[in-house]
Amino acid sequence: MSVETKSLLDVRDLSIAFNQGGRMNLAVDRISFSLERGRTLALVGESGSGKSVTALSIVKLLGATSARYPSGQVLYKGQDLLQADENALRRVRGNEITMVFQEPMTSLNPLHSIARQIGEILELHGMSGAAQRRTRTIELLEEVGIPDPATRLDAYPHQLSGGQRQRVMIAMALANRPDLFIADEPTTALDVTVQAQILRLLKDLQARLGMAMLFITHDLGIVRKIADDVCVMQHGKIVEAGPTEEVFRAPQHPYTRALLAAEPKGKPPEPDPQAKPIVTGEDIRVWFPIKRGFFRRTIGHVKAVDGISLTVREGQTLGVVGESGSGKTTLGLALLRLIRSEGPIAYLGKRIDGLDAKQMRPLRRDMQVVFQDPYGSLSPRMSVAEIVEEGLAIQSPHLDWRERREIVARALADTGLDPSAMDRYPHEFSGGQRQRIAIARAMALEPRFVVLDEPTSALDMSVQAQIVDLLRDLQKRRGLAYMFISHDLKVVRALATDLIVMRHGKVMESGPAAQIFAQPQTEYTRALFAAAFNIEADASGVVSQ
Repeated sequence: MSVETKSLLDVRDLSIAFNQGGRMNLAVDRISFSLERGRTLALVGESGSGKSVTALSIVKLLGATSARYPSGQVLYKGQDLLQADENALRRVRGNEITMVFQEPMTSLNPLHSIARQIGEILELHGMSGAAQRRTRTIELLEEVGIPDPATRLDAYPHQLSGGQRQRVMIAMALANRPDLFIADEPTTALDVTVQAQILRLLKDLQARLGMAMLFITHDLGIVRKIADDVCVMQHGKIVEAGPTEEVFRAPQHPYTRALLAAEPKGKPPEPDPQAKPIVTGEDIRVWFPIKRGFFRRTIGHVKAVDGISLTVREGQTLGVVGESGSGKTTLGLALLRLIRSEGPIAYLGKRIDGLDAKQMRPLRRDMQVVFQDPYGSLSPRMSVAEIVEEGLAIQSPHLDWRERREIVARALADTGLDPSAMDRYPHEFSGGQRQRIAIARAMALEPRFVVLDEPTSALDMSVQAQIVDLLRDLQKRRGLAYMFISHDLKVVRALATDLIVMRHGKVMESGPAAQIFAQPQTEYTRALFAAAFNIEADASGVVSQ
């Protein structure tokens, strides 16, 4: 059955519910929007707002046994896809409507080459000749900006960078020249410069192919760059919709105004050159050998960290920024003595670079780390109390169960969590709450030095702002020294006293953060800032918003 509609996609009064334990829980509540050819519509909102569920429902990719549609229609070229049978849906999926997801590493098969994965899609949709598929695959990879595509055909996903993997996913999605392209948070995990490249690529491909694009994100900066129209979602409802410029210029709904104001604010600690040095490093090097041949001889080295010197002071934050592969995380792990390195490293003036694992153990309580993915770094089999007290059980064996529970309760309260929830498990918490649990685990040991490795990159904008406020408050009360590793320069600007800009294992620029943000000296730093803040630099290098 077809319905007359001027739009390519017309979603009318759509509701989506899930069967959980015999009860139907409403995830999307009577939403409507339309999308015309050649235009981009952004669905924006925080995690749990119903954005991705809406996108998946368009081609009925939600679980057939658990998902229900109490109301509505999804009209594509006039056909209601909610009423279409599986054969009709199969003709549309991957052919006329395609999707790209947030994390390409989990979307690509790690056991198959790039050529095989793109070739499977081409074969599935009617291209039978192997030589023809190979030629078409090279064309697609070239189209999405993969350098020397013919040499990349036999590469596996792990051999490509994050940006290259996402380009491969886009090539797969475009293989059959779709009319509707759905992008679900395609740039969230990417560096700012790679993010900018992917957005330019999508706009260019859209202009050349004339396709419509449904873009799902929680980043309002991306919406402004790519979308013609925007729908703001909260708790499964569309609370505001309209042309992007109009919504951004004069937001009507309080939730939209709150999202626009959610950028991390506040000032980092004032530089204090007299503050006590907590961790210092001189000419730190981490080189990984490249081995080839039958005898596995070393023929060269990957210089992940190549001669970096730094000082992290009490109550101050050292920001470390750069693209993926620049050596940021490796540098942090070297300072914590979690990987081998060369060059003097001192904690409170005492050399620790020569200590073995046993000698380092007493220092572990003073030197903590918080990782990027709170779900991956928290054991799903342990309760919050067990996670937070694990370090205490090792570092303070004299404490009894009740004393450990009191410390756990205090650490949770300090990080803005309800101590009464300590016997729940990680999956019962939101992403922001899980990151607070990871921070509480580090703070329970009352450390002096904390490495924060991309702790906000996977979080919504409003949650990011909350975590920045929390970290700043903990630092002020406890005099903590932070090393803050991130590719999100807006967050770094709100936290960092000093800044190191890294590229290919080397320092491109370093000094007081405020000075570097105001007047970056290198082309690389200016390019990073331009991608992050949508700014331009004048001839003297001074940047302006």
